[in-house]
Amino acid sequence: MAVHAALADLSLREAAARIRTGAMTAVDLVRAVLARCDERDERLGAVLARGDESALAAAEAVDRSLAAGGDVGPLAGVPIGLKDNICTRDLPTTAGSRMLEHFQPAYDATVVERLRAAGAIPVVKLNCDEFAMGSSTENSAFRPTRNPWDPSRVPGGSSGGSAAAVAAGLCAGALGTDTGGSIRLPASFCGVVGVKPSYGRVSRYGVIAYASSLDQVGPVTRDVADAALLLGVIAGHDPRDSTSSPRPTPDFAAALDDGVRGLRIGLPREYFVEGMQPEVETAVRGAVDRLQELGATVTPVTLPHTPYAIATYYLVATAEASSNLARYDGVRYGRRAESSGGVEEMYRTSRGEGFGTEVKRRIMLGTYVLSAGYYDAYYVKAQRARTAIAADFRRAFETCDVLAAPVAPTTAFRLGERLDDPVTMYLSDILTISANLAGIPALSVPCGQDAGGLPVGLQLLGRPFDEATLLRVAAAHEATGDWPERRPPA
Repeated sequence: MAVHAALADLSLREAAARIRTGAMTAVDLVRAVLARCDERDERLGAVLARGDESALAAAEAVDRSLAAGGDVGPLAGVPIGLKDNICTRDLPTTAGSRMLEHFQPAYDATVVERLRAAGAIPVVKLNCDEFAMGSSTENSAFRPTRNPWDPSRVPGGSSGGSAAAVAAGLCAGALGTDTGGSIRLPASFCGVVGVKPSYGRVSRYGVIAYASSLDQVGPVTRDVADAALLLGVIAGHDPRDSTSSPRPTPDFAAALDDGVRGLRIGLPREYFVEGMQPEVETAVRGAVDRLQELGATVTPVTLPHTPYAIATYYLVATAEASSNLARYDGVRYGRRAESSGGVEEMYRTSRGEGFGTEVKRRIMLGTYVLSAGYYDAYYVKAQRARTAIAADFRRAFETCDVLAAPVAPTTAFRLGERLDDPVTMYLSDILTISANLAGIPALSVPCGQDAGGLPVGLQLLGRPFDEATLLRVAAAHEATGDWPERRPPA
């Protein structure tokens, strides 16, 4: 058991290197993470589906290829977890919803194809808020996920299963999706690294849509170098996604050791909000001070339209959700209710049974926003505000290379604490949603803990398609502490 525990805690790079050199087998590593799932997931609730047989078969194939001197990819034999809104041909994909409870895709999402091509082994599908709508992973139709640092707390959402699984060693790395902070918030709450790439950097083909102009797939890992490696594998143009950028993918790992000397870091005053948990502000400002000691210059900046971001996001996102989720009608796939009242009654009953409360709330809000008489008053005005928010960032990046801020105003809150107050829950994303509205890259990297030992994340935001600089700054910060070595209680 001790050997398995040690293997389950390896980084992506360490695991891949050991497998390539023959220091361990891919089968050993897959068995180790499956054993860790057996040991910890009943308490955490991070895993919705496991592919034990397919994962072991894939691991055996990697080991055979290596023994024969075959060419293997940079992630050969490494077990990866996938948020359960990313389609997989060999595992169910439910998006955390009863509507898709028994849905088995016939194909892999592009990001899954690229992981497999790099030799990675998808092992588990990970819990999420239903259709990625939530900030706590309590809206899953199947069970909530708990924070491995304190099981009475949420892991953040909607990619809470991905962050909790990586923090607890249930997989070596994972993919999540980020529509308004859904990678960065869980990464911050669970003490791991999470990257939301620029819109268009990573293909969305095969990802179950929530809000198509905001959604983006990104890595969740234990350290920054792993995040750079995983992002490099999944990024790049995909002709099957019309929003995918044709820009070439840089070597994200190449500049990780270049340091921050000469870089300009902006501190947006609107992101240090009234009522912020003092320990969060202290940890983030301390991280910025350390970057300044390493040679970066720090200057205050303003993003004046930030106060409008929450309202803008919940108009744009719900409008797109209303459109995207119209396809779940009980006819072609997904849940179909028993009904004898005709087609309209079947639609109504199927959607009523299949969707949870939060999804229904957002569909109704989005339908209202798009309805005749309200479209101009709400949706069009929200799009204008979105343009103004993006312009704020463009102006800030004229004088700064990177912006630094907290990910959230607090550390992880208690399970159930905000479920009956949706507005307070929505405010969990107050510091993350602007990046999605503007389409810029952002990440969370651990920078401290509060008095109860709960992690705090430093958020870094960058120019469009400049993930490399964000990762470079994050790596410099990470090197000032022992953040990657910190593990939640067993």
